[in-house]
Amino acid sequence: MNEFFNHLAREFQTPLQNPVLIFSLILLIILLSPILLKRLNIPGIIGLIISGVIIGPKGLNILANNSAIDLFSTIGLLYIMFIAGLELDLVEFKSNKNKSILFGILTFIFPLSIGFPVVYYILGYDFNASFLTASMFATHTLVAYPIVSRFGISKNLAVAVTVGGTILTDTGVLIILAVIMKNASGSLTMDFWYKLIISLAIFSAIMFLIVPRIAKWFFSKLESEKHAHYIFVLAVVFFASFLAEVAGVEKIIGAFVAGLALNKLIPHSSALMNRIEFIGNSLFIPFFLISVGMIVDVSVLLSGNTALIVAGVLTVVAIFSKYIAALITQLVFKFSKDQGLLIFGLSSSHAAATLAVILVGHNAGILDDNILNGTIILILITCVVASFATEKAAKNMVLSGESDNINLETSTLTNSEHILLPVANVSQIDRNLELAMLIKDKKAANPISILNIVPNDQESEKNLLKSKMKLEEYVKQGSAAETKINVITTIDHNVMSGISRTAREILSDIIIIGWPKELGFIQRIMGEKMDILLASADKTILIGNSSKNIVAHKRIVLFVPPFAELEKGFNIWLSKISKLSTELSAQTVVYANSKTIDAFKLFNNQNQVVSNNNYVEFDSWEDMLVLSRDIKDDDLIVFVTARKGTLSYQNDLESIPNKLEKYFQRNSKIIIYPKQQDNNISEDYEDLAAGPLAKGIETIGKGIETILKGVGKS
Repeated sequence: MNEFFNHLAREFQTPLQNPVLIFSLILLIILLSPILLKRLNIPGIIGLIISGVIIGPKGLNILANNSAIDLFSTIGLLYIMFIAGLELDLVEFKSNKNKSILFGILTFIFPLSIGFPVVYYILGYDFNASFLTASMFATHTLVAYPIVSRFGISKNLAVAVTVGGTILTDTGVLIILAVIMKNASGSLTMDFWYKLIISLAIFSAIMFLIVPRIAKWFFSKLESEKHAHYIFVLAVVFFASFLAEVAGVEKIIGAFVAGLALNKLIPHSSALMNRIEFIGNSLFIPFFLISVGMIVDVSVLLSGNTALIVAGVLTVVAIFSKYIAALITQLVFKFSKDQGLLIFGLSSSHAAATLAVILVGHNAGILDDNILNGTIILILITCVVASFATEKAAKNMVLSGESDNINLETSTLTNSEHILLPVANVSQIDRNLELAMLIKDKKAANPISILNIVPNDQESEKNLLKSKMKLEEYVKQGSAAETKINVITTIDHNVMSGISRTAREILSDIIIIGWPKELGFIQRIMGEKMDILLASADKTILIGNSSKNIVAHKRIVLFVPPFAELEKGFNIWLSKISKLSTELSAQTVVYANSKTIDAFKLFNNQNQVVSNNNYVEFDSWEDMLVLSRDIKDDDLIVFVTARKGTLSYQNDLESIPNKLEKYFQRNSKIIIYPKQQDNNISEDYEDLAAGPLAKGIETIGKGIETILKGVGKS
């Protein structure tokens, strides 16, 4: 028994050495510290940093810095920068790049210009030490970014401006670090500048020209290997970080660039994005925050007045200069006070690049212990201030209705949105399900319902069970993207009437139907059967045919007939195309007449949608094929048509599906039938083949017209 207790005592001897015990303690801290501090209204990020201070070598010495903690910490740091690049709304960033550039300049120049004279004249350091310390003030690490993601405002313009400014500030500071190091060693020559410029150019070419092509090929060839996608993404992040170091800049720049390079290929609502965020926010990023706390040495505050003075001066300059930059940005661009506070919160925390600059300078003998200790205290205080400021701003913005896409979703749909996905062939469901998950309103309580209708025959019960078992696999796929999937299998004599009946039963408002590739599609689907569904289901109907992975499309080419803006379902399908464009970071080229284009612009203005639309006035629908020379293989063609007898219907629309099938075989296509008002036929007659009846009436009408023409001539 004594031997057992002795063994147990050795295992718990501090600092802990057992890797399993160390990992268990870290996980326990990650689990409990945010929960406990949440009751005190303290952001969870601060709890993790304080926990690191307590258990670190300068605290209770429960954990010591070792290779395992350093590895996980590095992964967490790279993860923060990678997710920031991945979640950056490129459409909004491009439309507001001047704002990001100006903020980047302001948050770089003010800290540098204020910090240098303070360190040089007040603290009395030499030129190299003063300039390097002042450049540290200009850096900022997006420690508070997980708060932004949690509150759902990551796509807000203020966030885009701040993240965009990070590119300029951290890149500039890390280049300054390289310059100061060369200057201190007396080897700052033109060869250094040539090598730096050439290496950065090669790095950029690899990341923005080669990596996206490889990623697109990988995702398309291994479309079903979802776990392999995540491993591939991790490999890209670390390889990019390595290349950045080889190019002469810090590895965090490489991780951020990796996020930008893969941005268009990983939609925000995809299962892959969910996996990336889940693992990062649950494990790697908390590890990094704890490791930041482990560096802090609280005892330096008791080591003398010099340490306190240096720490106080550095902290005040860092916070004040960042606040001034955020305030000027807010005033120049007329942001709200909450947006200004959010910019300050995101840009005021110092950790990653700050540590890189100071540690390198300290190891090279340029900076002394007082600067190092003062910087560590600065990191702790600025992370606390940044977390409080960011959380306060984020809460206020959500309460005032500034969360992601809140105007777009609530103005067009309600929380009762329900998408129905009928399946004729289970093997063809994947891409239409991916489309449904991308356009689904995340605030809607209803799931995506997958419907399979089994013919009512002797094998119906057996086929019903078999179909349900196959469809259950897609419930897991939806769970990976935090999207609830509901499976419905039913028996019906008529497939289209079964779809219509189910759509009414579950109160569905959007139906997505697959586009079979067999010959005779137009006759079999666009003919009698489709007429039954269009007549009996007053829903927005999308008929989709994906020739490639949906994330591989670079543009959405949208054809909209005249008067489409007057249809009841205009806002519904337009909001979905806008959301799809945002998820894919794809430009939408709209072919429509001037009045419809004005309706598009009005919709975007009213819903505060930052669009990447290119409008082309177009009226000649009978000559639509003239535009085929402008359509590329990686374009997604979306054609808005109409039911007969509606405001936007015209005879030329009848031939469009046939033309799309014949002349654009290599393109992915979506045909949209907008929701109509009072278009339902009586439920008692839903099984009636409305198609032949309508065609018969049309034939009789043409005959009467011919007779009347003959009478007129005589």
